[in-house]
Amino acid sequence: MGRRYHYYVYVSELSKDVLYEARFKKANPDYVTAKPCVYVGMTGLNPDLRFDKHKEGIQSNRFVQLFGLRLLPELYEVYNPMDL
Repeated sequence: MGRRYHYYVYVSELSKDVLYEARFKKANPDYVTAKPCVYVGMTGLNPDLRFDKHKEGIQSNRFVQLFGLRLLPELYEVYNPMDL
């Protein structure tokens, strides 16, 4: 039986406004100002659908729900789909 590849890694760009969140800053103490703010996740869903769920507040990461701007497929498409 062959391996089933149905997991996806995805990267969401976050608004720089997330930097005003103390919890985000504490979790990312080495953040470099010139770099974008991102959230990296893994899902069994299509990344577009997963991003929509984040934005709707369904099993969402708070930072993506409030500050998520868009997906950055150029950073993850080459890795998808993957197996665990």
